Amino acid sequence: MLRAVSGCCCSEFVRQGEARPQLAHGLTGVTAREREVLRLIARGLTNFDIAEELGLGVAMVKTHVRRLLDKLDAHDRAQLVIVAYETGLVSAAGRMGPA
Repeated sequence: MLRAVSGCCCSEFVRQGEARPQLAHGLTGVTAREREVLRLIARGLTNFDIAEELGLGVAMVKTHVRRLLDKLDAHDRAQLVIVAYETGLVSAAGRMGPA
């Protein structure tokens, strides 16, 4: 069901045809740790799961998510997932893109 919902959200975002200026610059200004967090968000992991995966506290993961939302001008995690795919950080086949 999560894939169906995220697919719907992604389709709606693409259909809107909004230009996203931050995508022109890729992930400039996003730290290596934030990229790791973004990859895991795109895989559908929760804050708790990301914390476990990276050996961080949940509060630190929330800080990274907030910074990603601010830096990428995203309103929610769904938009972060879209950015991860559109910048090539992750691919539809589930493989990770370049770091």
